[in-house]
Amino acid sequence: MGVCGSGKSTIARALAAACGGVFYDADDFHPPANIEKMKRGEPLDDADRAPWLDCLAKLLAETASAEVPVFLACSALKSSYRGILGSGCQGLRLVHLTGTPEIIRARLRARSDHFMPETLIDSQFAALEIPDDAIAIDIDQPVDAMVAAIASALALPAGDF
Repeated sequence: MGVCGSGKSTIARALAAACGGVFYDADDFHPPANIEKMKRGEPLDDADRAPWLDCLAKLLAETASAEVPVFLACSALKSSYRGILGSGCQGLRLVHLTGTPEIIRARLRARSDHFMPETLIDSQFAALEIPDDAIAIDIDQPVDAMVAAIASALALPAGDF
């Protein structure tokens, strides 16, 4: 979890690959109206997110008994959102990718393959409710180091990082 541009998809995908898990990107589950709204630089509100979060919660509930770890890259900015996501998934663990607005801005400027514009960074940080129960990982380090730290903290079976 974390704000846009924090590296959620990159890290979750790498974790899944390293330990033989399954990766899902929450962005793939947004309805077209949400994506269009974000492309216009308009932040989503709770009503926009509700069906999306319900869909993700259902996905997590359906995969909770999977034989392999399941990784979902999702902003999950508010405590209430995380509550919805974990409602049918006992044992849900959160990893919060943390970084400064300056680092996030630089990352968003450098990517061209995503619908989220840099203008939404401030609204993401404003909505963020920092979780007390998450593993916090500073994003200002190499991907391999982040993946290794997360795998260790989660006691995951790990391959090469």
